[in-house]
Amino acid sequence: MFNLRTLQKNKTVKYGVPMLLLVVGGSFGLREFTQIRYDAQRIKKKLDPALEAKVNIQRQPNILEEEYEKLKEVNLDEWKNIRGPRPWENSRDYQDQQRSRKNKQD
Repeated sequence: MFNLRTLQKNKTVKYGVPMLLLVVGGSFGLREFTQIRYDAQRIKKKLDPALEAKVNIQRQPNILEEEYEKLKEVNLDEWKNIRGPRPWENSRDYQDQQRSRKNKQD
């Protein structure tokens, strides 16, 4: 029926099958390489047990009332909004200018 010469002339077999193998094989290959990346990140993230205990203590959520008490102590009436420098402005000059304005107002 079919001989080897007719299969070699067929464009689907000549171009389509290798392309399909490249796409499917590349998908599996990329999965393996990305898995190596995530495994390496997981190993780097492991902390010393003493340090991990300190980090876990700090992650405990604060009680709402405690945060409210902290905010009650802050004096918000004397707060002033100061804008940061624009990208085209020199930040050092702008900071010095803001400090001098603040000192003049005090």
